[in-house]
Amino acid sequence: MTLSVTTMTPDEAARVAAPVDEAGVGALRTERGNLPLDRLDVRAQITGLVSRVQLTQEFVNVHDTALEATYVFPLPDRAAVTGMTMTADGRVVEAELRERGAAREEYDRAIAAGRRASIAEEERPDVFTMRVGNILPGERVAVALRLVGPLSYEDGTATFRFPLLVAPRYIPGTPMPGPSVGEGYALDTDAVPDASRITPPVLLPGFPNPLRLSLDVDVDPAGLPLGEARSSLHAVVTEGNRLSIKPGERADRDFVLRLAYGAPVETSTAVCVADDEGDEGTYQLTVLPPADSRPTRGRDVVLLLDRSGSMGGWKMVAARRAAARIVDTLTADDRFAVFTFDHEVQPVEGLPAGLVEASDRHRFRAVEHLARADARGGTELLAPLREGLALLSGDSPREPVLVLVTDGQVGNEDQILHEIPPGRVRIHTVGIDRAVNAGFLGRLAAVGGGRCELVESEGRLDEAMEHIQRRVGTPLVTDLAITADGLTPVDGSRTPQRLPALYPGVPLVVSGRYRGPAVGSLTVSGRTRDGKAWQTTVTAREKEAEAVTALWARARLRDLEDRYAAGSGGADVEREAVDTSLRFGVLCRFTAYVAVDSRVVTEGGQPHRVVQPVEPASGWDMLTAPGAGPGAAPAPPPAGGMRLMAMGLPGPARGARMAAGAPSFGPAVASAAGGVLGAIQGAVGMVTGAPRQSQLRDVREVTAVEARRLREAAGLPEYERRELLADLVSRLQALLGGSCEGEDAYASLRRLLAQLSAGGELEPLWAEAVRVLEEFAADRPSDRRRDFWKKS
Repeated sequence: MTLSVTTMTPDEAARVAAPVDEAGVGALRTERGNLPLDRLDVRAQITGLVSRVQLTQEFVNVHDTALEATYVFPLPDRAAVTGMTMTADGRVVEAELRERGAAREEYDRAIAAGRRASIAEEERPDVFTMRVGNILPGERVAVALRLVGPLSYEDGTATFRFPLLVAPRYIPGTPMPGPSVGEGYALDTDAVPDASRITPPVLLPGFPNPLRLSLDVDVDPAGLPLGEARSSLHAVVTEGNRLSIKPGERADRDFVLRLAYGAPVETSTAVCVADDEGDEGTYQLTVLPPADSRPTRGRDVVLLLDRSGSMGGWKMVAARRAAARIVDTLTADDRFAVFTFDHEVQPVEGLPAGLVEASDRHRFRAVEHLARADARGGTELLAPLREGLALLSGDSPREPVLVLVTDGQVGNEDQILHEIPPGRVRIHTVGIDRAVNAGFLGRLAAVGGGRCELVESEGRLDEAMEHIQRRVGTPLVTDLAITADGLTPVDGSRTPQRLPALYPGVPLVVSGRYRGPAVGSLTVSGRTRDGKAWQTTVTAREKEAEAVTALWARARLRDLEDRYAAGSGGADVEREAVDTSLRFGVLCRFTAYVAVDSRVVTEGGQPHRVVQPVEPASGWDMLTAPGAGPGAAPAPPPAGGMRLMAMGLPGPARGARMAAGAPSFGPAVASAAGGVLGAIQGAVGMVTGAPRQSQLRDVREVTAVEARRLREAAGLPEYERRELLADLVSRLQALLGGSCEGEDAYASLRRLLAQLSAGGELEPLWAEAVRVLEEFAADRPSDRRRDFWKKS
């Protein structure tokens, strides 16, 4: 196995500044020894496209009285939590899965009686709470969770993503009266009634590493061809097929490992796994997409770009580029609308209201609008979603598509799913963050029958944008349906409930329950992009693979949780979720794992409570004061010492908005100016006052990447190469805007942009693009450019 490591940026490596004196609001300053969570250990075993993980959290009590520790932590949103153990004083206690209310009562009784106990609860599909009570002074208690989860697979690459941080989330709504239900920094609101359970306190930037983090991954390709393995956010070491993150790494971003399996799925399959008892079992159907074909149906596309304060820094640059790339995929057969939003929704100035023809002029206006977007304000996501869906609610013959580009850092996920019911509009989400809210973005895309694409770093952006261009709004087969012949599926057990479309390079995976013998076949039918009928039939075969049952149960529980959040089914849905959870031993939001030691270790009473703070999210500019670098103090709290502060507003404005009951974002945060955010940001001209020669060097780095991309794509079909040139046009437009405007040094790139925009025969345009980009990148000025150098 070949290992490729993307190391930390200089800014990340330099994040060792001394802690500051001001604790701010929602941020916490303490010595490392006062924090209860001492060690976080992740042991993953990957077999083919399935991961089995043991996550161990080790708590230590340095106080002189019994301790109750609370830790809010993330897990992969599609992973099934199938077991939990608590180890203390040489004793191992296996946890029981109980209905959530009953589990809490058992935990509370144990704590009051002086016995050790722990409880794990789900707050969101990817956010959980661990409480460990009656830890004796000087004692260590370890709690281990067992998980099984699928690896996502696209274009021959499998991705293992393990989140390590619950990042701050925007909390809209009016604060509710009475005490909060949790111990986080945010008040519960009418829009997010459990806000205090999903907002752990945040350590100040520059705080010493608060815990020992270890993460090991063993990869068993299971007979599949394994090539390169890439860790995109953490530095790792490798020994054979075993990878480990380096000591000293911090839990401030997701761990993302990509495995180049080549083409592990060569044929469509239908696997049936019988239960240990009874006559039922679980099937898993995997269907490959058909060969690519040209789209013939026009689209109505609404693009929503999040410009809220949490999108500051590299995320805003990446989001602008991704959004411009999406606009560039539109053709003359399409109509579109573009909105940027924070606490306000802003359309493109100069374009008519509503959906407009995707002409060159209109697309150029939209790209200009996107290039000017900067991070500010709060993430009021519901209003733009409503507005976008309203535009797509008509009876147009075009396919309705909504694309959301955001980090997803909102707390009102349930409210959004409740008010955005499933419909004919296909919803795609593009998540940009190193600690992205993948659970919510995946749920929203699933409800909309679309795709979710995640971008975790600048280095990942170009690769991800290639995927976005191929898949957003351009499915190969739609209107999918599944019929069975011989095999007897259990009604209502299929997941996902709404079948997504088939996209290039992405297998369709559907699972469900069956009754009786595992014989027969499943047929998937649909309609291709040119309106023709399509179908494929897959013969069922029996196999021993218990992970299939756990993965179906988790997917089914997610569907039920989403139905409950959307207000469909009510108590019946909750009852079905509880029954499914207990029957198959998989945790959900209506159940909890609880472990209670039979021994009495203290006299009882109320132990000392400590909530474990989390790291500041990597790559966020919000947690430092304006104009300051990493480690600077957060903005001071407003008058009155309120716990919550509105996001991205100056101090007096924050206080005024809070006094009026305005939405808040949690810790004391303010938009940071930052410095040069990489070659792309400097090249686009988002950093004002940058030296001209430094900016020119940055543009050359970008054009070198563009030239290499064209060289590598020379063998693609003609229509794909034309799409790449059209995509190059939008990037050149963004690249030559801003502070590059009017500079003679970029004359050759502007001429190339004009040639490509005018169109013509492919081969001469392709050759000219390669030549100009390579000359510019290599600093080989033509005769027309020499005058500039002489004048300089």
